[in-house]
Parts: sequence; C-alpha cells; structure tokens
Amino acid sequence: MTFVPAVREQRFVLETIADLPGLAASERFAEATQDLVDAVLDGAGQFAQGVWAPIAREGDVTGPKWTERGVTMPPGYGAAYRAYVDGGWGTLGAPTGFGGQGLPYVLASAVLETLGTANMAFALAPMLTCGTIEALLHHGTPEQQAAYLPHLSTGAWTGTMNLTEPQAGSDVGALRTRAEPLGNGKWRIKGTKIFISFGDHDMAENIIHLVLARTPGAPEGTRGISLFLVPKFRLDENGAPGTPNDVRTVSIEHKLGLHASPTCVLSFGDEDDCIGELIGPEHGGMRAMFTMMNNARLNVGLQGVQVAEAATQKAVAYASDRIQSARAGRMDKTPVAIIEHPDVRRMLLRMKAQTQAARALVYYAAAMVDAATLGDLTAKARLELLTPLVKAHATDLGNEVASLGVQVHGGMGFIEETGAAQHFRDARITPIYEGTNGIQAADLVGRKLGLSDGEPFAALLAEMKQDAGDGALRDLIDACEDIGTRLCRASADDRLAASYPFLTMLSVAVCGWLMSRQMRLAADGDAFGRMKRAACAFYLSQIVPEAIGLRAAATAPASELYTIQAEEFAA
Repeated sequence: MTFVPAVREQRFVLETIADLPGLAASERFAEATQDLVDAVLDGAGQFAQGVWAPIAREGDVTGPKWTERGVTMPPGYGAAYRAYVDGGWGTLGAPTGFGGQGLPYVLASAVLETLGTANMAFALAPMLTCGTIEALLHHGTPEQQAAYLPHLSTGAWTGTMNLTEPQAGSDVGALRTRAEPLGNGKWRIKGTKIFISFGDHDMAENIIHLVLARTPGAPEGTRGISLFLVPKFRLDENGAPGTPNDVRTVSIEHKLGLHASPTCVLSFGDEDDCIGELIGPEHGGMRAMFTMMNNARLNVGLQGVQVAEAATQKAVAYASDRIQSARAGRMDKTPVAIIEHPDVRRMLLRMKAQTQAARALVYYAAAMVDAATLGDLTAKARLELLTPLVKAHATDLGNEVASLGVQVHGGMGFIEETGAAQHFRDARITPIYEGTNGIQAADLVGRKLGLSDGEPFAALLAEMKQDAGDGALRDLIDACEDIGTRLCRASADDRLAASYPFLTMLSVAVCGWLMSRQMRLAADGDAFGRMKRAACAFYLSQIVPEAIGLRAAATAPASELYTIQAEEFAA
C-alpha cells in the first residue's frame, strides 16, 4: 500500500482551522503543547506506516473467519492491535480519571485519521470503542465507569453499538430485543442484532456491547427503548473477564468492502443466560445511544477523509510513474507520465481539493467538541448544526475521490491487485451506516436549521460572510441563507425533497469558507504551500460554483417527485 502520513497537512489544519494553540491555552488542554502535538502526530504516522499499513491488503484479501468458537482475525492483526494498545494510542482523548491522557478530541481525531488512512477497516475497532466510552461517560453509573472505562480507554477491551435488527433498520423503534429484570440491578437480555461492526474478534480480552432493548410494558416506538451494557465475558470478583455471557456470533457478513472488519450477526441469550446492566434510566435508551451515535457520525465523516487521502496518495503515485503518450500540442513526442496530461491533472487536483476540504470540515467540527467541553455554548450549538454536514458531505467526498482514484488508474484501477478498487469498495458503506446521508439531510432541514429559532444557522452564515468577500463563495452563502429561510417555512414534503441538495450546498459553502482561510494563511515558499494554495484556489474557482448550480434542485417542490404512482417506477 502506498501510504505516507499526512503530518504536515494535519499540523496546518490543526493550527489554522481547529485553533489547537487556542485550545492548549486552556487549563484543561494545557498538555497539548506544540512539542507534544508534533511528537504525537509523528509517532502516530510512523506507527501507522510501519505496523497497520503493511497488513491492509492482507485484511482485504483474507478477511476474518467465522468459527464455532468465534471470529478469528487475519494474520498479523492481533499483533498489530496489541501494539496499538501497548503504544497507548487509544488513551489520547480518553479522560485522565480512567487512564487516558485527556488530550483534545481534535488531536485524537487526527491520529485516528492516520490509522484509518493506513488501514480503514482496522480503524473501525478503536473508532467504535470511542463511542462506547462517550456513552458511559455521559450515562453510566460511577460503578460502571470504574469497572469498564479504564480498559476501554487503553483499548484492551473494545466496544460495539447494537441497534439494527432484521426488521428494524433506520426504524429503530421497531426493534424486538427484550430485557427482563432479575431484581438485583441486572437484566436478562434476549434478541438478535445484525450489522455489528467488530461484534466479535480475537484481538481483545473482552468486548463490551451496548444493546438497545425493550423492557416489560415499555411504550411502543423509540420512547420505550432502553440501553444495556452486555459484556462478552462477565466480570469476576476482581473485575477481570470471567465466564462467557451467552452472546453468540451467528455469522459474519460477506461485504462489498471493509473486509478486515468483521460485521457480525449476534444472538443474545440463546441459553436464557445473557446478563446486562441498564445504562441511564429505563426508557432513556435513545438519548444515551445518540451520545454514542453523534460521536460515531463525526468519526464516520473522518472515514471519508481517510479513504480520500489514501485514494489520492495512490493515484498521485500511479500517475507519476505511469508513462503514456506525449503531451498534446508539443513538438516533443516523447511519452510522458500521465500526471503531465491536463485531464489527469484535473482529476488529481480535484482529489486533493476535496480531500483537504473534507479534512477541514471534520477538524473544524472536532474543535467544536473541544470548545464545547470548555463551556462554550456557541460551539455546542454549532457542533449540532455541523454534525449532519460532517457525516454526509465528508463521506460523499470520500466516495467521489475514491472513484476518481480508480479513474486515474484507468483499466488498472479495475484490477484488484492495484488496490485502487479497495478504496472504492471500502468507501461505499460510509454514506449508509450511522444514519444514511439522506437521514442526515432530513435532520439538517427538520431539526438543525430551526435550533434556537435559527440562531446557530444565522450566526454561522454571518461569520462566513465576514470572510467571503465578493464572488462565487459569497453568492453560495447568500443562496444558502435564502433557501434555508424558505425551508424553515416550507411543508415537510418540500423540506425533505430539498434536503440533500441543500445539505450539499451548505457543506460546500462551509468548506469553501475554510479553504479560503487556509489559502490566506498558506505560505507560497515551498511545495506544500504551493500545493495548498493550488488546491484551495481550485476549490473556490470550480467546486463552489458547481454547488450554486444545485439551487434549482433545492427549491424544486416535492410535487415533482409524486407525478407518478409508486408502481409506475417499474414501468
């Protein structure tokens, strides 16, 4: 695999977009000095490049194996995961009270980006564990936190999310998993969950499942759902993994991509002996799970950055080496590397620009997480507005860039051995899981635009306008303001029909704003600065105007979608 850690780019975005120096000025994040940040980014890059990247292809080709004793990971994965735990990489953003380092979330995100660029499927394991930690921090009891968080913080134990059932996908309220009280603070869990990433493996001492279930007499729909902690192995009197907890892996899925990540069907309580603990209040499961899901949605957006960076690096390397044809219009007919041809340059520059835009968007939102923990209520509100943009747009860009990577390779991109196809396959799940991108768009127009009477939306646009000046970016911001105002007054059908093009317009506007900021601050004295300025200029001159063209779709009435009957789609 062609992989070079994007450390200089990460440093630049952490400084100019995330304002990591400003976060480090607070008492809470005072440890995040420039020297420490440099050491973390460099160390993570060396670790990912030397340990995780070399096994990425093996994981894709071989994949995990299901056995009656559980799931076994591909060769090398157990040792690579132990090296991750031993290196303390899981502790970066975890709270200091439970063995973590308490560093900024945005810095931990940069490290997770590096790991995922090296091996995207493998990085799902720590990504999901981060969400489990968040849920326990916000909703667990002190006893639960003391028992589980120290092990989750190091990564010695991993975590999962268990929402989906065969009959309950996006409609979580239709789930049927049951929880019966045992009278001692414990509950008997029984049911089946599907699509559970890293639901079973042989890399960690224990796996902590967070499971949505219904209690007796619970109301119908999402109001009657509770969240339970269900370990793979029960804890003994010393708090160590002990006897199995009647959690069985029924099968693992055969997937388009992410082959190194075991996606499991889990059965809880086949022997009526699966014991769980309630997390948060009874019937408070959705609130607790959304704490985990919002964290996961930011990290799925980060996966878009990971796969885009990996695909871009591979395409640039291939285009630099592949000799094909002479430059058109030149007297010299000597064949040149395809990176010299205008259309290939167009694709590569678009890949660079979209990848950098996605990174800026994700890091900016991650910085809002940190600012919110410091008590900044404006940052908290902005984070809510940005979350659907991060999850949806960054993953859309991951897919676009991975597809362009195949195109740059030409026919060789369609051949598995080059590895370009793996990025394309891996990327495709990201707009689907953790709430489809259509659900993110619906959340944006249905909930986020109207938060606090629209103040967070208005405040974001006002700040963007201050920096935009005249031109396409200002035109796009104005269009977003106009359409957003209209959608707040529109019918539910019209809002939803417009939701996706509007989300794209607003996302590109935010990215354009962040790219223009980087362009102003990038020095033009070396290759990095020149590449940064070129990517930003391309984004502002070509991608921003494209988004303005979505105005027609974002203002079209829903009635246009209903001029035919459902059965007529098959005509």
